[in-house]
Amino acid sequence: MGSELNPEQKRYLEGFASGMLIARSAASANSAPAAPAPVSPDGPALQAASAVEAAGKKLSDPEKWKRAENPLDAWPRLHEMAANNQFPSPQDNFRWRYHGLFYVAPAQDSFMLRMRIANGILSAAQFGACADLARKYGDGLCAVTTRANLQIRGIKAHDATPILESLQDIGLTGKGSGADNIRNVTGSPTAGIDAQELLDTRPLARQWHFHILNQRALYGLPRKFNVAFDGGGCVPVLEETNDIGFQAVAIDNGAGAPRVACRLVLGGISGHKDLARDTGVICQPEQCTALADAIIRVFIETGDRTDRNKARLKYVLDSMGFDAFLARVEKRLSFPLERVANALILPRAAFVRDAHIGVHKQVQPGRNWLGVVVPVGRLDAAQMQGLADVSRNFGDGDIRLTVWQNLLISGVADADVAPASAAIEALGLAITASPIRRGLVACTGAKGCKFAAADTKGHALEIAAHVEASLQLDLPVNLHLTGCHNSCAQHYIGDIGLIGAKVPVNEDGDTVEGYDIVVGGGFADNPKIGRPLVQAIKASECPQLVTRLLAAWLQRRTGKEESFFSFANRHPIEELQEFVKGAQSP
Repeated sequence: MGSELNPEQKRYLEGFASGMLIARSAASANSAPAAPAPVSPDGPALQAASAVEAAGKKLSDPEKWKRAENPLDAWPRLHEMAANNQFPSPQDNFRWRYHGLFYVAPAQDSFMLRMRIANGILSAAQFGACADLARKYGDGLCAVTTRANLQIRGIKAHDATPILESLQDIGLTGKGSGADNIRNVTGSPTAGIDAQELLDTRPLARQWHFHILNQRALYGLPRKFNVAFDGGGCVPVLEETNDIGFQAVAIDNGAGAPRVACRLVLGGISGHKDLARDTGVICQPEQCTALADAIIRVFIETGDRTDRNKARLKYVLDSMGFDAFLARVEKRLSFPLERVANALILPRAAFVRDAHIGVHKQVQPGRNWLGVVVPVGRLDAAQMQGLADVSRNFGDGDIRLTVWQNLLISGVADADVAPASAAIEALGLAITASPIRRGLVACTGAKGCKFAAADTKGHALEIAAHVEASLQLDLPVNLHLTGCHNSCAQHYIGDIGLIGAKVPVNEDGDTVEGYDIVVGGGFADNPKIGRPLVQAIKASECPQLVTRLLAAWLQRRTGKEESFFSFANRHPIEELQEFVKGAQSP
């Protein structure tokens, strides 16, 4: 008799084996409860998408792309496309953003790489290595972003995976820095060196950073998500513009030293004209990661997956209400949410709105941080290498990026301030700036972003130069230029905010670059969304308009101490419009 079984014998054995398995399963069910079925980390997001379709609604295209192929599983294809020198389709352009790569055509026929840098702090070695990457794979420039991050541009298709692998070689990553993910984790740039801070945000930002990287379930959200930690230092972190903000507060216990905790604010999205609101909830610093995780998971379940414009946390809170949302969050936690009356929260020390520029004393005796001016956030590789040397030779070896598109060099001894400053100036940079340049913020703009309607960085420098040549400002002014409604430069919170617009110039439909302008926005201790001032102003006319507005402030303020913010919000918008008449052509 041969060893081969005929088809009938095979079917018999298969049936016998199946019967044995059923009998064994039944016996197990009678003796012990069955183990729960394993749930994929992608399960909650996929279930949320399926629920949308079950309700008869249509998923947005990115939701379909994520379900067709999870971007985190697409690395082999990304590697293959790089080997074949291929740029991505729209679907893969979305997927590659999960790895930190953005195909920015038609603005540039190249990739942009965005990193993840917890609390914005790099070692001098890492900062210098980023300069090497920019030189080897990009256009030789790096941009400091409004999330205390770095971007490299001009990356060719065949260098897509080599630069990502090289980034990991230096201890950094771009994973989750784009698309529907939790973006770079920001924290106080002066964490651990600021005499007035209540809490060092570095360990909190670092813990959350690594929690994200190691929790696949936190990828593929309904839309992007921002989290920030404010430690109570003198430099604003803009946590009120984030989906989740943790603010260090001191709580009066009635006796003894105040207790330091983190106040939870939710729903910030300045581009949609909303700032994060106080929830009344506080938590212990060590609870921040668990609380943020629970909030994200409720957002995964409840966020809009049909309309990209409404797929942010703000809209969940608007529809559900804060109390109902927080009740769902609390069910996921191993600890109850604590609430403290605002009357028990002690006033915090004042912000210093330009403490990110210049020389400032640290809490460590005899040490200083130097705030380096980075014009509209751009540095070339030689400047970066030089700054790394300054940090190594004169500082503590850290480079601290800020949300103000500049950087700090910390740990500089009193005796080394002068030589360190001279070394910075030798690089074509400075630690001092005019009042208009201390708060000058500009997004990438039309030269590097397909969404932007104007060359924001170029126009920002033109406006600043015109103001400097025309006026003697004695207080800092925040001027924010953003290219589109994504509001990467957060124009609504600037003293003066400009958002790119195409301005018609004739009846044939021809347009030129221009802006809509808002005024009176604020942040930190004066959070406020700016009011519309004028619309569709040619970029060439904006320097004169901004100058006239600032001149009106200098002439009409109640005293030298009155800020532009106070001036702009003291006047009806109609009066402010009168002040700038004549600045634009009819």
